[in-house]
Amino acid sequence: MSSHSMTPAPRLRFDVVSIFPEVFGPVFARGVVGRGIAAGVLALETHDLRAFTQDRHRQVDDVAFGGGPGMVLKPEPVFAAVDSIRPHNPGPVILMEPWGEPLTQGLAAELAREPGLIIVCGRYEGVDDRVREALADREVSIGDYVLSGGEIPALVLIDAVARLVPGVVGDEESLRIDAFEGGGGYPQFTRPAEFRGLKVPEVLLSGNHPRIEEWRREQAARRRRRGAAYKERLR
Repeated sequence: MSSHSMTPAPRLRFDVVSIFPEVFGPVFARGVVGRGIAAGVLALETHDLRAFTQDRHRQVDDVAFGGGPGMVLKPEPVFAAVDSIRPHNPGPVILMEPWGEPLTQGLAAELAREPGLIIVCGRYEGVDDRVREALADREVSIGDYVLSGGEIPALVLIDAVARLVPGVVGDEESLRIDAFEGGGGYPQFTRPAEFRGLKVPEVLLSGNHPRIEEWRREQAARRRRRGAAYKERLR
């Protein structure tokens, strides 16, 4: 086969380990990530954790040593799943945890430069801590709250990272604005110029692009200050 006929490798590959792998396909069948996958810029593979169990019941969880409510994901299938992925994905193992490092635009940009990500989704009362200690390279959180599992955080992580991979988002200006604003943009308006007595700011209708850019910067900074003040009140 000639080199011209070979399909180029994706720029970033996602491998997701979950007991509900079927939730990822429908979400990314459309939109920016879906187009990136269709174009071969991204690759997304899901892996059913139950496929890496050794017993006939395909048990992935067990009671916690020391007692306590709920069940804990066993280490053996998680390690086995990651071992099977490693030959195809040299990227870091990301464990989705509510107490991990916050997912920010900066972290998303850092992860977008990796050749791939192996994302482990927890469930029940958590994952055996030996996964965190000996397998995970990073723990990532999408917020200070607890969800039923790591699938929704993994979806958020994939979307945030994928759109920063070159060739995924067609409008490079959109990425530039995201990078400048740190993920928090300025107010946006479209037609009509007046709706139910609410008017579009005059500066946006002026055609004065330097002034429009200045206004947008000011508005974005104001939003960031308001967001920071809100977070400070929650402490």
